[in-house]
Amino acid sequence: MFTRKPLIFAALLALGSSAAFAQGPNLGKPIDPAELAAWDISILPDGTGLPAGSGTSAQGAPIYAQKCAMCHGPEGKGGANAAVVGGAPIKDMESVKTIANFWPYATTLFDYIRRAMPWQQPRSLTNDEVYALTAYILALNKLTGENDTMDAKTLPKVKMPNRDGFIIRFPDKI
Repeated sequence: MFTRKPLIFAALLALGSSAAFAQGPNLGKPIDPAELAAWDISILPDGTGLPAGSGTSAQGAPIYAQKCAMCHGPEGKGGANAAVVGGAPIKDMESVKTIANFWPYATTLFDYIRRAMPWQQPRSLTNDEVYALTAYILALNKLTGENDTMDAKTLPKVKMPNRDGFIIRFPDKI
């Protein structure tokens, strides 16, 4: 039969726990705008966000040999990690995706290298080193000339083979 004890217990439990919910979890701390700016390094396909600096394939070759070849192979054709050179045209979901046959924008290559490479020391490369590595990898893929300089003006102009290979699901949102 129904008694008042469970009802009183439930009411006291609800009232007692409401004080716990009134306080926030006090997780984290407010971020300083300067700290936030240091992490806001996104680069858009049109080149918005690219930093000052420049580099050539010739400058990128020794950097690649020292910091990249151990994982991606001496010629970029793969090693312990994925190839950065080559790749047949994509025909199905099992096709090997590389920079040359899959990535739609050269600016994405710069963004990825700057953000995540080398794997053991991400964000350790200077902007000039990232431009040089980008130029080197693009030249290895025959997407640019070996003497082309990559910088904030020239990099967005590189036409990647798969630029039009993606379907924009919501074009009105762009």
